[in-house]
Amino acid sequence: MIALYRWHETDTQTRDRIMRRAQADIDAVCALVKPIIEDVQDNGDEALRKYAKKFEGADVTNIKASAEEFDAAADALDENLKDAIRHCVKNVKAFHVKQMERVEDYWLEEIEDGVWAGEQVNPLESVGLYVPRGKGAFPSALYMLAIPAQIAGVPNIAIVTPPTPDGGIDAATLFTARLCGVENVYKCGGSQGIAALAYGTESVPKVKKVLGPGSPYVAAAKRLLSDRLDPGMPAGPSESIILADSSADPDNTILDILNEGEHGMDSAALLVTHDEKLAAYVQENMPAVIESLPEPHQGICKHVMSGENESYGGIILTSSLEESIAFSNDYAPEHLHLKVQNPDEALKKLKHAGEILIGEYTPSSLGNYGIGVNHVLPTGGWAHSYSCTSVWDFLKRTSLSKCNKAGFEALKNSVCTMTDYEGFPAHGEVLRRRKL
Repeated sequence: MIALYRWHETDTQTRDRIMRRAQADIDAVCALVKPIIEDVQDNGDEALRKYAKKFEGADVTNIKASAEEFDAAADALDENLKDAIRHCVKNVKAFHVKQMERVEDYWLEEIEDGVWAGEQVNPLESVGLYVPRGKGAFPSALYMLAIPAQIAGVPNIAIVTPPTPDGGIDAATLFTARLCGVENVYKCGGSQGIAALAYGTESVPKVKKVLGPGSPYVAAAKRLLSDRLDPGMPAGPSESIILADSSADPDNTILDILNEGEHGMDSAALLVTHDEKLAAYVQENMPAVIESLPEPHQGICKHVMSGENESYGGIILTSSLEESIAFSNDYAPEHLHLKVQNPDEALKKLKHAGEILIGEYTPSSLGNYGIGVNHVLPTGGWAHSYSCTSVWDFLKRTSLSKCNKAGFEALKNSVCTMTDYEGFPAHGEVLRRRKL
């Protein structure tokens, strides 16, 4: 059964569950993660090898991937897959190059006579990129992170990813890393991988910031280590809204919903519409489409769309397009697929989403892999305050200011008045006693 919620009739408890999504109990996970972090801090590579054996069943010798492993990975991959990766990487690179062209690396503007203020933009000194592997291999996550880091000019980029059971790294991941110009790839995942980036080990370099999606254990490690490195944007379970009206193709809409729903039992996949016919069609016909999927994705989608406790998908039936837009803004989804008659008008009102895909020809999977936009996006409602991953995640701004004598004199009295009021006498005396 596909859950359908008439939103204005839905009880508060159900509303809260849908809006909350799968927010892991990070506090409980932190207690499990803390000793792992301490072990990595104290024992470095030895601890990383121990946890690779414990969690991945892998005997890891060289933690850093060797040139020979990169070569073997390229030889092992099917040419069609390599061409697909090259195609997607080309588009993602082109998009982020365009972003970088809009970055002004230095500017000063005269604010008043003799007073200038501006900014200087520089790349981060070092970053760690976390590429997950648990449910499969995700080379797309690697190029979505490595490309903007490279284009921003970060000089030191380290990639950590869980090892395969044979003690290696997924071939497509290595091929993609080299294609993106990064060959510092390390075989360590989970909380121990984040700890390695925070403290550094014999093999893994210490970095200033880490980005990339991961498990609750990764999220807990980022929280615990936030005093040692910038943990980046929160990125949790996948979530999407298909915001549609009567113009949306109903069969496409079913597929669009399941696109993000298949990620995991904790995914959130919602159709938000005021069109009764579309809602009824999706509710009636989606079960057959789910049945056509292979396992485990069939079982995942059944659970996500069921409306059972700890499921976060379904159909939200609103009373109007305006109410649908209001719901979406409140929810602030990771992915928002807009399928309405007048998308340009709706876009003006949609304020909070990690990304917005427009129209029938822009399903989420195209954005996930190859349009060029970044698929590492804020989840859990964080799109209210976080942006999509971009070159700006790998850059920092420094304020610049300059005054000549005329500007100094123009500001002196006002600033002295402020320093006196706030009780900072040395602040005032540096102006009053200054030799000019």
